[in-house]
Amino acid sequence: VQLQASGGGLVQAGGSLRLSCAASGSILSIVHLGWYRQAPGKQRELVAGIDRGGATNYADSVKGRFTISRDNAKNTVYLQMNSLKPEDTAVYYCRRVVPPGSWGQGTLVTVSS
Repeated sequence: VQLQASGGGLVQAGGSLRLSCAASGSILSIVHLGWYRQAPGKQRELVAGIDRGGATNYADSVKGRFTISRDNAKNTVYLQMNSLKPEDTAVYYCRRVVPPGSWGQGTLVTVSS
């Protein structure tokens, strides 16, 4: 199952964006999926994860602001990002964690101050 992230864009600080991760097949085959981001000059980091049962986990930096969810009928995983900050600026990727998957192209999120 291949994944493609979309939904990035330019937003002002305090604004919101919803990213989508569309799967080429059933996401029920994915035990655990994660949203990651990589800011310029920084290492890629895990932002949020969700397992097949719907359990979620978040990086401390986004807790209370970001929400990961999945729509099994649409084979899509979402990342709702609220109260965005300039430090959220990064390329965002979705990736299969279990079973392991490859990195896609990602989608750029730019938060202006």
